[in-house]
Amino acid sequence: MELRHLRYLIAVAETGSLTVAAEKRLHTSQPSLSRQIRDLEAQVGATLLIRGPRGVELTAAGHAFIGHARLALNQVDAAVEAARRAAQPLKQRLVLGFLTGQEMKWLPEAMHILRDELPNIDITVSSDYSPDLAEALAKGKLDLAFLRAEPGFDLAYRVVDSEPLVVLMPSDHPLASRKSISPQDLAHHPFIGMADKAVVLRAAIEDYLARSGIRVIPAQKVDNPAKVMSLVASTRGLTLIPAYVESLMPWSVVSRPLAGEAPRIDLVAGYSRSNSSPVLALFLSRLDDLIHSVAQKRR
Repeated sequence: MELRHLRYLIAVAETGSLTVAAEKRLHTSQPSLSRQIRDLEAQVGATLLIRGPRGVELTAAGHAFIGHARLALNQVDAAVEAARRAAQPLKQRLVLGFLTGQEMKWLPEAMHILRDELPNIDITVSSDYSPDLAEALAKGKLDLAFLRAEPGFDLAYRVVDSEPLVVLMPSDHPLASRKSISPQDLAHHPFIGMADKAVVLRAAIEDYLARSGIRVIPAQKVDNPAKVMSLVASTRGLTLIPAYVESLMPWSVVSRPLAGEAPRIDLVAGYSRSNSSPVLALFLSRLDDLIHSVAQKRR
């Protein structure tokens, strides 16, 4: 079994098509890809993929196998990244990731906490969507990220904040005149939901709607704040989103709190347990100070 067998299986599972996986993801021919999948199934001793009503789908054996396959590939990528860092030891490095929009709240305070060490540390910062940050952590491309506690990754998470979900709507929406929005109001207007990729946020929203006895059928599904705000403004729909997005809103979109006890979603600091970076250990030792500092600024 070779690493390419694992990459091929994951590509087919994620695209749901041998043709698309071959042409768009793997740049190989479909017959060659089919042959590699058959070779993998022969080595595993089980059928991993079947043709279903929505395209090529994983079997029960495939679902059991693919999580380990992803972990194996992530560990290989992490090993490569660790070797590259070790080959350039002249200056210690810390690579931080932020859920898009959260860097405005956390990065200045993080720099303040590390001010004495900054001359000796090369700090790199990036922002992305939560699932992509989790994948980058697992592959060793990030040392620490502020994200959601994404399932399916071998990562350690520490809760650093908890924020309410708020209702996003066009600035001239009829509900914009209200001070708060009841969950029942959501059922009477077009609703924009979260895509499958936004696993944690989608689960929080769907759980709240179910507990409130509200059934909505999303008119659109998106996976990032920029697209959410664009669709809210253009389709005049409503959505639920973490309150931090309020700092990113254009004039055409407004937010209102939910009436009653609003659902909350955690922001966590995530990192790989296998990351032995002394700079990461230093940052984690200052995490309580960072949380306290950000909380004080908010008051």
